[in-house]
Amino acid sequence: MFEAHFQSFEDRAGRGDTSARVAALRAELTRRGLDGFIVPRADRFQNEYVPPAAERLAWLTGFTGSAGLAIVLADRAVLFVDGRYQVQVRDEVDGAIFAIAHLVDDPPPVWIEANLPAGAKLGYSPWLHTVDGAERLAKACAAAQAALVPVDDNPVDAIWSDRPAPPLGAVVAHELRYAGEDTAGKLARVRAELQKTSADTLLVTDPQAVSWLFNIRGNDVPHTPVVLAFATVPKEGRPTLFVDLRKLGNEIRSSLEEFADIRPNAAFERDLVALGEAHRTARLDPGSCPEAIARLIADSGGTIVRGADPIAPLKAVKNAVEIAGARAAQLRDGAAVTRFLAWFDVHAPRGELTEIDAVEAIESFRRDSGLLKDVSFPTIAGAGPNGAIVHYRVTRNSNRRIVPGDLFLLDSGGQYEDGTTDITRTVAVGNPTPDMRRNFTLVLKGHIAVARAIFPEGTTGAQLDTLARQFLWRAGLDFDHGTGHGVGSYLSVHEGPARISKLGSAVLQRGMILSNEPGYYRTGAYGIRIENLILVGEVPAPLDAEKPLNAFETLTLAPIDQRLIEPDLLTDDETDWINGYHARVRDSLTPLLDVPTRAWLGAATLTLKPL
Repeated sequence: MFEAHFQSFEDRAGRGDTSARVAALRAELTRRGLDGFIVPRADRFQNEYVPPAAERLAWLTGFTGSAGLAIVLADRAVLFVDGRYQVQVRDEVDGAIFAIAHLVDDPPPVWIEANLPAGAKLGYSPWLHTVDGAERLAKACAAAQAALVPVDDNPVDAIWSDRPAPPLGAVVAHELRYAGEDTAGKLARVRAELQKTSADTLLVTDPQAVSWLFNIRGNDVPHTPVVLAFATVPKEGRPTLFVDLRKLGNEIRSSLEEFADIRPNAAFERDLVALGEAHRTARLDPGSCPEAIARLIADSGGTIVRGADPIAPLKAVKNAVEIAGARAAQLRDGAAVTRFLAWFDVHAPRGELTEIDAVEAIESFRRDSGLLKDVSFPTIAGAGPNGAIVHYRVTRNSNRRIVPGDLFLLDSGGQYEDGTTDITRTVAVGNPTPDMRRNFTLVLKGHIAVARAIFPEGTTGAQLDTLARQFLWRAGLDFDHGTGHGVGSYLSVHEGPARISKLGSAVLQRGMILSNEPGYYRTGAYGIRIENLILVGEVPAPLDAEKPLNAFETLTLAPIDQRLIEPDLLTDDETDWINGYHARVRDSLTPLLDVPTRAWLGAATLTLKPL
């Protein structure tokens, strides 16, 4: 009945080939005089989602998650993944070949210092590690009395015989009616930030920043419409965009050349060396810039000025046009999600659906709008125990039938030219257990606490993260991921610098869009997550307030499954929030729905009352 156009269900993990590939890598390292090599999940642009040609970690280990790093030595190998993937990694990776470590709790530098033999030469690619990251690795190697050795050509590439070709997605304009600000205005703001520093030139190494700055979009990376390109912005003179010229049609090239010089990718390294030889000073973000770029400039006589990417906060604060677009996208997306939930509620209790059926259906309902450009990430559709895998991706091998008694977790989103969406709903199939209802309600209470938060200007995400966890903590429970991430405007669904997490040090500013997604995961049983997108905005302050106050506007519009709510665990204020939210969902979406779905939505959003 449905078909997925933007995602597949093939098992990308290569567990059966891992032993031969690791053996081939070790042989290649021996040939090069190296005792080990570091394989991060990264490309030259430090993207979260990378093109197939850069999926070295997945090819070598079988691990298909979006964050990880492997270290292969002659006699042992270890794979680091974060808390989202602790269950998934053990299904995908051969534990007899790779030990599994926690990327945050037991990070690679700590492992290197404890396990790397004295005198060893540990290889790495400077293009695949940030300046900060490479320095941490070098310090760990020095502590182990070993050496971190840069390599120009990646040894994984030397043994990857069927490596995919680099992407050649066409560059397209992101029109002003969606962007809300032209490139000239953005360049002026970036240059104003650059004037505050001693640097001559800003190096723009993040494709999200490049795409935002030049109002361009592409399809080089799955589900994230960025153009894989670098740029330089001098204090004086024209910026330069470095891009594969085969991606540029005549019209878009002429448009870009009005305010920038266009150079081929191959010229980037030569121009960095020339910048160094001219003894220029370059500003870069050591947390996101590949170390190779800093090396090319410094080794040729230039000076590096370190500092946070000035484009990231400019991009994160959405303008009025982008905010209006986000609201329109959320309305359209909410209607699609509601149509799916109504359809699911009919078919799932009969045992008629699998996880793949659900993924195909939600994508199809979004495509019916005629405006969907892509999904914003591979849909997470976990039934029963698969819902406890935080970033579960269903394959034809793992596909599970959805049956009564399951909790079903659906985390999905869409890419529209006017906005990027991300929503998670957990729904009951049949009758939920008291344990499910209690834990769902604890997660919901945390979600509401964030949604209702009022906070002074200058507040960071770390200061709000506890609000989402407090009720779970009281029950001795928690979740091993952040509460929320920034969201781009027809860009990445995961956007910095702001986030709501224990590590969220960036200030939350008006105009930022973030997710609000606490959860709870019982391994082997079920997963719960409730996610809406929220917009930071101003709230009237009391007359005697000493600071301006901010609050969140919930943008996402779709019902929350009231069958999973234990009303007696909610306060009156929390019950009022649910009822107010559902009234807004009902009023906003009803005109966009067919008659049967309207009736379903009305029943799903009935006023919640204490038992």
